[in-house]
Amino acid sequence: MQAPFSTLDEHVESADGVVLDIGVSSMQLDRADRGFSFQSDGPLDMRMGRDGPSAADFVNHAGEAEIADILFHYGDEPKSRRIARAIVAARPIERTGQLADVVRKALGHHPGMKKDPATRTFQAIRIHVNEELQELEGGLAAAEQVLAPGGRLAVVTFHSLEDRIVKRFLKSRSGSEGQGSRHRPAANETGPAPTFEAVAKPVRASEAEVCVSEIGNE
Repeated sequence: MQAPFSTLDEHVESADGVVLDIGVSSMQLDRADRGFSFQSDGPLDMRMGRDGPSAADFVNHAGEAEIADILFHYGDEPKSRRIARAIVAARPIERTGQLADVVRKALGHHPGMKKDPATRTFQAIRIHVNEELQELEGGLAAAEQVLAPGGRLAVVTFHSLEDRIVKRFLKSRSGSEGQGSRHRPAANETGPAPTFEAVAKPVRASEAEVCVSEIGNE
């Protein structure tokens, strides 16, 4: 069965463990017709569920400012405005190869560069098209609902945006948020009781695992 993370509690009543593996699979990246990667030219799609607006719809109809904001916030792209301006000037853009070439030309690209200049742009647009961060937040909340007492939640994340969401959620739902200044009276908390305890420290990928991940996503 395929369904978004956020609908987990609609399909599962109870579970002893939940694993949320965030990100794109190699099967999606390897298929040019899915439009996730610029390694092989294909239609600019990027939709995981094949419904809703595609990446091509976004780059061809969104305003320049909106495109720049998405690239900056979801891709940590410092030159987002330059890229957005180039994208708008190059419309219509229908293929992954077209978009990659527009970004490379805007930023400057030469053989031997460690990372393709289009990497951050593709990541940002993919996250936006699939509402990945919203799905992660919904998935965490759904997992909280279906986990049985003593159950475990594990989340595999791939970049800092996802990390922050998971850390903030677990901090909030384990009752370990900051207590404020010791010079102020304790606040009268009326929110829900904590549901998680013994939150483990994050486990970082090894250098070898990071290399494999970077190769797969270029």
